[in-house]
Amino acid sequence: MKSHRQAVLLEIIQEYDIDTQEELLDKLREKNFNVTQATVSRDINELKLIKVPIANGKYKYTVAQKDENMDTQSSFKTIFKTAVRSIDFAQNMIVLKTTSGMAQGVCYELDSIELDGILGTIAGDDTIFVVTSSNTKSAALVSELKKIM
Repeated sequence: MKSHRQAVLLEIIQEYDIDTQEELLDKLREKNFNVTQATVSRDINELKLIKVPIANGKYKYTVAQKDENMDTQSSFKTIFKTAVRSIDFAQNMIVLKTTSGMAQGVCYELDSIELDGILGTIAGDDTIFVVTSSNTKSAALVSELKKIM
C-alpha cells in the first residue's frame, strides 16, 4: 500500500505543479487514497522531495537529485544563497528563515554536508531549526553561514 501510494505521489508531482502538501493530499484523495497530512509529510521526507522555483514566482515539488557535476558543498551554497533570508541563534539552537516553501530543500542540503556539531535539524515551510552540541558551535556555525549569504 505504502509503495503504491508513493509511486502514485511521484506520478502526481510529475503531472501537476504541486505547491503545497494540501494540494498533494487532495490529489491523492482524488485517486482514492485515504491519507492524512502527516502521512503525506512522511512520504515527502522519505522520497526526498524538495520544492523548486517555477515560472510566475511559484514553487513545485520535485525529487531531489544530485547533479553529477556539482559537488555537495556547491549545491548547498547555491540553494542557501537563493533561499535563506535570515539566520540567528540562541544558545545551542539556530533559526534560519527562508523564502516560503524552501525550508525543506535548504534543510536537506544542510543535512547532506554533515557539518560538525549539528545534532539535528527540522524544517517547516519557511523556518529551519538546527540544534548544535554547544553554544560555541552555534556561534561558529552562524558566523560561517552568514559568510555564504
